[in-house]
Amino acid sequence: MLEDVNEKCAVVGIYGNEEASKLAYFSLHALQHRGQEAAGISSSDGKKLYTIKKRGLVMRVFDERKLKTLTGSSAIGHTRYSTAGDDSILDAQPVFARYDLGEMAIVHNGNLTNAKEIRDKLIDEGAIFQTFMDTENLIHLIAKSEKRRLQDRIIDAVKKIEGAYSLLFLSRTKMFAMRDRFGFRPLSIGKLSNGGYIVASETCAFDLVGAKFIRDVEPGELLIFNEGKEPQSIKVFEPMPKHCIFEYVYFARPDSIVFGQSVYQMRKNMGKELARIKPIEADIVIPVPDGGVPAAIGYSQESGIPYEMGIMRNHYIGRTFIEPTQSMRDLKVKMKLSPMTETIKGKRVVVVDDSIVRGTTSKRIVRMLKEAGAKEVHMRVSSPPTTDPCYYGVDTPNKNKLIAANMSIDDICRFIEADSLAYLDEASLLRSVNAKEETYCTACFTGKYIV
Repeated sequence: MLEDVNEKCAVVGIYGNEEASKLAYFSLHALQHRGQEAAGISSSDGKKLYTIKKRGLVMRVFDERKLKTLTGSSAIGHTRYSTAGDDSILDAQPVFARYDLGEMAIVHNGNLTNAKEIRDKLIDEGAIFQTFMDTENLIHLIAKSEKRRLQDRIIDAVKKIEGAYSLLFLSRTKMFAMRDRFGFRPLSIGKLSNGGYIVASETCAFDLVGAKFIRDVEPGELLIFNEGKEPQSIKVFEPMPKHCIFEYVYFARPDSIVFGQSVYQMRKNMGKELARIKPIEADIVIPVPDGGVPAAIGYSQESGIPYEMGIMRNHYIGRTFIEPTQSMRDLKVKMKLSPMTETIKGKRVVVVDDSIVRGTTSKRIVRMLKEAGAKEVHMRVSSPPTTDPCYYGVDTPNKNKLIAANMSIDDICRFIEADSLAYLDEASLLRSVNAKEETYCTACFTGKYIV
């Protein structure tokens, strides 16, 4: 899939560690795949909050000098890929505010489905907004609450919002973690080896900073971190799990544990299931890197067809200023992906990818392999056809740009110029991740929206 669909954000929180901002920085490095447009960290020394945020990758936003100014034993951080909102620096997170109880910073992964309704009502009541982010709604809702404790104001606020959210709040002395009742987006808690706690979107952040995974933050749960105490848990909502299935398909890093299971193993299972239900005679199995690698390994293991790295990816190609003409788009794909000619020449090739969104990249890949001498190219996709956009924190194209919403599988096969095309169906996908339909959101494949 490469760049057709993007996860919006990642969040991380560190509490009770004197190197909180540095640990947040390294954790954001591990979570960079979830957002590359902007990064930010807020820290607290118990008296004051400090915030640095800027457009760009984590390593470009921060250096040692800046991290030294983010003092204190608690910090929250964020990497952004814009969803609702603009891509200006004003829409980078954390969102910081001063209000009647003091200072507060918020980071958010997800998307509020009633954000416009809330925003319009707040503006009618006199609120002034500085950004286009739905996250800013929470600042106003908390500030307007008549409750005297921040935790009660947070509960007041989240009872007014709908949609997907994994939230971290930082005050001068406390940190709060909150997850929506459906648990759309992942959020986990770990114990740091040198003291304190970490909360992050994915457990791959734990591995980097030497933290031990404890558990997921439960859907509908508010966790309160207070100095010298174990985290306090409040069940704000009864959990109604509807986890995002696309975390397993594409978003999460393969070395993470998401929704209690290994992402790498789930993707291998998808490949194995795909080989069982959509077999084909071929000489080699190759992945579209990097997303298709685990599924291709699973396909190879189940089918007995040898696995090869038939396509190499250049990870150092960023955005280009060149006018995006068709010829330039084709050239950029060639810059990113290069065929291993001697591996694929004269072979019947099974190409495994995690999804097809617009179809244009798949078409260029098939052409590239045939130009390199592949005898046949059979495309296999380790998820069902993507037919509907997401409203819960994922950047998907409009429905009229989703190829599977507008073409049959046979038509898509002809469009991408493959010799055959097959997808994993919804039942097989759920079987691959050991799940029941009622515990996962599959709206991007079915159009059955939860909220």
